[in-house]
Amino acid sequence: MPPIVVSEYKHANETLRLTDLRQALYDEGAILMEKVLVNLHGEEHRARRGIEIKVFRRDFFEWYEKQVFPTTLRETLAPYLVAGKTDLVDFGFRVMMNLTADFSGVDRPRRTPEETATLLRILRTFGKAATLGQALGDKAAIRAEIQQAMDEFDADFFRPSMARRQALLDQLARGEITEDALPRDVLVELLRAQAETPISHDVLMKEIGFFLLAGAFTSIHTLTHAMHDIFSWSASHPEDAPRYAQDPVFLQKAIHESMRLHPSSPTAGRRPTCPMHLPSGQDVTPEDLISVDLMAANRDTSIFGSDAADYNPHRPAPRGASAYGLSFGIGMHSCLGLTLAAGSVPRSGADAREHHLGTVSLIARALMQHGARPDPANPGVVDRSTIRNNWSTYPILLGQA
Repeated sequence: MPPIVVSEYKHANETLRLTDLRQALYDEGAILMEKVLVNLHGEEHRARRGIEIKVFRRDFFEWYEKQVFPTTLRETLAPYLVAGKTDLVDFGFRVMMNLTADFSGVDRPRRTPEETATLLRILRTFGKAATLGQALGDKAAIRAEIQQAMDEFDADFFRPSMARRQALLDQLARGEITEDALPRDVLVELLRAQAETPISHDVLMKEIGFFLLAGAFTSIHTLTHAMHDIFSWSASHPEDAPRYAQDPVFLQKAIHESMRLHPSSPTAGRRPTCPMHLPSGQDVTPEDLISVDLMAANRDTSIFGSDAADYNPHRPAPRGASAYGLSFGIGMHSCLGLTLAAGSVPRSGADAREHHLGTVSLIARALMQHGARPDPANPGVVDRSTIRNNWSTYPILLGQA
């Protein structure tokens, strides 16, 4: 039976808010995604989200963006400035991995290039679980590869990270340390809640692997799409080119525009938990699959204007919608890290010194300030292994042209 497609923005927005629809986009990737937050429903979802959202407070976003992330970004970018070039996809993985490991609860004790390469390889393999429903290759072979990566992640990264945090929580319970000595991450909160909300080791491992994946994987592809849009617009609108490096709020608006056009998943999948009536008019049952077409909804001309399918960093703020549309979801499955990645939607006259820009804008700004531009000898390559239309490589040059 073909899925029921919802593509108008208003209907898509209302459909995603319905609490009687469960997540169905990642059913094929159950090897990693089963029982993680994004796939839970009802009371189990509310309980898990209630524990984890404690990490994602406004003070955490401000602290990370102002105090932690700039140092990570400078350190990651430094060798590429010397080389005068990098690949946006690989660079994005490296800079975002540190961020997502920090808030997920994954330690990197050795901090060696080999350790980084190992975790990057595992992260890329985890990404295949999220896209397994759209994969075009041998899915059994992909699942075997994912299982091997999970076993390696569990032994080399998750178990040591969990043991260190549990030891710290035991010290806190004995009064030997204060709350300030604990890491600010999801794993600490899940371990702290084990007495009231127990979770098995296997599910804990998958949950932290999922956070590592979701925090990095989506932002990496968002960054690459945004930089491509910036380069393309600058080539045809040279008067705007300097603004990307000089005006942080303009840059953030431009990135929100790219986020609207390139949601990390082109669709959101849902299944009813009972017979019901959709806002778009259809009657559905638990046997039906509902596909919310985010690409189409985010290009709805009644919301975003007659040129909604085009990239325009000067687009007026839409009425009744976010500047980035439904790309971060809405309702119970909205992205916990939205503010960390995208920042706050700027108001007129926003002061960049006080405004929360988000990590994607901070990375793009640093790249533009260092003369980032496409490498004419090595054009980017689109990943054809899924239907998501992401970039597999995107070489750029850095420094003075």
